Amino acid sequence: MKLITKELENRFAQIGDQSQSKDPVIVAKFFNPCGAETWYATEYDKDNDICFGYVTGMWEDEFGSFSIKELEELKLPFGLHIERDRFFKEIRFNELIKEQNKDKNADLEH
Repeated sequence: MKLITKELENRFAQIGDQSQSKDPVIVAKFFNPCGAETWYATEYDKDNDICFGYVTGMWEDEFGSFSIKELEELKLPFGLHIERDRFFKEIRFNELIKEQNKDKNADLEH
């Protein structure tokens, strides 16, 4: 699966630099279908094929850069690859965190 489509590329260009925003728009979500890792992209550098965004499911959840080429080249078990969530709707970072915390709290109640 191609992780960055022309539509996404255009949307990232339209939004532009969000490095000074305390509540950036998350434009795209990529995930490991057989693991916990998720990459939420807020910016995309077309020339270097690098995204900046929020990464979860590894040692710590944090903002950082990640290579789209490297994600596309990862070979996972069962012939799977990193995927783009085709149904993901843009969301502000603070709203995403609220939703994740609500989900975690609901899991603790059961």
